[in-house]
Amino acid sequence: MRTDMFGSISRRRFGQLAMAAGAGSVLASAGSRARAAEPKRGGRLRIGASGANASESWDPASWGLSAIMNLAGFGCVYNNLVEIAPDGTLTPELAESFEPAEGGKVWRFNIRQGVTFSNGRTLAPADVIASLDHHRGEESKSAAKPIVAAITDIAVDGTAVVVTLDAANADFPYLLADYHLVIGAAGDDGKVDWEQRIGTGGYTVAEYAVGARALLARRADYWKSNAAWFDEVEILAIDDVAARMNGVMTGELDVIDRADIATVGRLAGRSDLVVDEVTGTQHFTLPMFCDVAPFDNLDVRLALKLAIDREEMVQKILHGHGRIANDHPIAPANRYFAADLPQRAYDPEQAKFHLKKAGMEGLTVDLHAADAAFQGAVDTAILYAEQAAKAGITINVVREPNDGFWSNVWTVKPFVTCFWQGRPTEDWMFTQVYASDAAWNDTHWKNPDFDKLLLAARAELDDAKRREMYGEMQRLVSDDGGVIVPMYANYVSVRSATVQRGEHISSVSGLDGSKCGERWWFA
Repeated sequence: MRTDMFGSISRRRFGQLAMAAGAGSVLASAGSRARAAEPKRGGRLRIGASGANASESWDPASWGLSAIMNLAGFGCVYNNLVEIAPDGTLTPELAESFEPAEGGKVWRFNIRQGVTFSNGRTLAPADVIASLDHHRGEESKSAAKPIVAAITDIAVDGTAVVVTLDAANADFPYLLADYHLVIGAAGDDGKVDWEQRIGTGGYTVAEYAVGARALLARRADYWKSNAAWFDEVEILAIDDVAARMNGVMTGELDVIDRADIATVGRLAGRSDLVVDEVTGTQHFTLPMFCDVAPFDNLDVRLALKLAIDREEMVQKILHGHGRIANDHPIAPANRYFAADLPQRAYDPEQAKFHLKKAGMEGLTVDLHAADAAFQGAVDTAILYAEQAAKAGITINVVREPNDGFWSNVWTVKPFVTCFWQGRPTEDWMFTQVYASDAAWNDTHWKNPDFDKLLLAARAELDDAKRREMYGEMQRLVSDDGGVIVPMYANYVSVRSATVQRGEHISSVSGLDGSKCGERWWFA
């Protein structure tokens, strides 16, 4: 393949595309506003994180809401071809550079030289191909399959990997920053044995207990000289928010995610603790199956959306640590957020109108809730039931156990509580969850007009046209889809004042995009 074919999208144009994942705003307590000291090595970082998963695996195809896999696997043991930096820009990682051809249908990733795996072997293009192929193919059950489904060919060109897509995709490099698409070491059979935990990241696995704990040790030969500052990183899966808060307040933990937003304000006066708050793409949802009665009726779906008081939810559930949403997943931190889309308001009378139109006055539905979905999920369901009662809707709140919620309730029961950390680009979020064939389509919603727009917007290079398309897709989800999205929730975490970080903190997900083990350090 000729290498001079690349560059048909100008550098200036690609720079514009590369701003699509702009960082969310950051709020922090006074302790973090002082200029951080220069990074230094040493110490054991103890993280208390939500998201225990007794069925987790080191196979990234299976990774979901697992504290250990997100923070240890993605955040410490492995690298991706690219990463989203704390300031929201897309930067090369194992790919030293990348460039498009044919309007974004072909992408060339120049693989960084001299990078070694934890077993001493040098990274090669074959490792990249094996890692991406792991998620491809008809038999693949990977959660990342929709991301790589568009790949028609992956080839080696010297020290580069050339990826050909079935259609142009201006956002394709962003997709390769997904936490499932880490790069592992290929064996002689051309496949990666993920249980060996051989990565190019800054740490190796010293100890591991499924769904409970991981202890990581720093690699002296890590190829990044300005990262992986801790000698050790210990990750403890702690779903009880009170236990996490107590752990960081007593000094037993150095960092916790998903702080108790009802009480975190009380820490403002403590000089030994820092509260970080990031406005990103995280949002709470109430998905309902569009192919199961009564949710298969559009008027019922609209009635349920009109029967929720978003302002009250933000104040009572988020304690002000967030903002109201509009029944679609694209957040204000996203580039093409449809700020001009009329905000759906709490309107019990209009909800009654739609129920009467559907012939379902006096509607009764079950809502399955557990705080494993998100902090305050059960309270959200109870408050929603009170609000919906004014529209003549009876919502029976079914409290589900936290253990097994994501395997036994979510995508199994027809009306549940859920949360998404969101995605840096609109195409990414829509492709993974809202396309008709999306692996995580938790509403079973299928809309041909939406699917057509999704494909068209993905290949469109005109910024104004893309904005219009993504705005229409947000409207379709809001007006026709099977999801209630009442609020965007800030990421709120707590760290010891001895733990330092850079000027920016990622808005992609909690704890600096799950990269705190690599990016932070002790003062």
